[in-house]
Amino acid sequence: MGWLFVILAATSEIIGVIGLAQYSKEKKLSTGLLYGVGFGASFVFLYAAFDYLQVSVAYAVWIGIGTAGAVLVNMIFFGESKSVGRFVSLLLVIIGVVGLKVVS
Repeated sequence: MGWLFVILAATSEIIGVIGLAQYSKEKKLSTGLLYGVGFGASFVFLYAAFDYLQVSVAYAVWIGIGTAGAVLVNMIFFGESKSVGRFVSLLLVIIGVVGLKVVS
C-alpha cells in the first residue's frame, strides 16, 4: 500500500508541475488550481506513504519519480532540451530510484 501512495504522490507532483508550467505562462484560476491541487495532493499521498515505508526511502523515491516525470513532461510538452546529456542524467535518476525500491 505504501508504494501505491508514493506513486500517487509522484503522479500528483507531475500534475502540479504541469499546472506550474501553465500558470507561469497564463495566470488563470484553472491553471492555479491544477498547480495547487497537484502539489497539495502530492504531499497528502506522500504523508500517507510514511505509515508503510521508511521516510527516507519513500521521500527519495517520490523525489526521483517526480523529477524524472517533470523532466519528461517538460521535454515532451513544453519544448525543453532533449539533449543526450539530459537523457543520460534522467536514466541515472531512474536507476537510483529502482535501486532504492529493490533494496527496501
